[in-house]
Amino acid sequence: MASASQSSAARSDRAARSQQAAPRPRAREVSQRLPKSKVGWDRKFRTVMVLVFCLVGWIGVKAALSMYSAQQQASAQGATLQSLQLQNRQLRAREQALSQNATIVRDARHLGMVMSGERSYVVDGR
Repeated sequence: MASASQSSAARSDRAARSQQAAPRPRAREVSQRLPKSKVGWDRKFRTVMVLVFCLVGWIGVKAALSMYSAQQQASAQGATLQSLQLQNRQLRAREQALSQNATIVRDARHLGMVMSGERSYVVDGR
């Protein structure tokens, strides 16, 4: 019987021979090429893609301008709202002042009215 080292050497020799003996697959040679297309599909595809990118960019710019316009309109309406709130506060204060009895009497006397039971005098300064 052979020793262990001899048997392993024999196995490695057989493996090496089997790897060398197996032919490597070679690339097939092309015997006939397909006819080249007269339509430049790559150029057409690039053109279509450029048009798509331009369209997407245009839509994006249009949306950004719309958002900017809406922001400006909201700002203007906010300023109008503040102005109207100030005017409302002033009108409510005037309404409260005009509804008091002392103010009503003063304004009536200024217009030349007298209360019932009073006598009106006119002073002529000539």
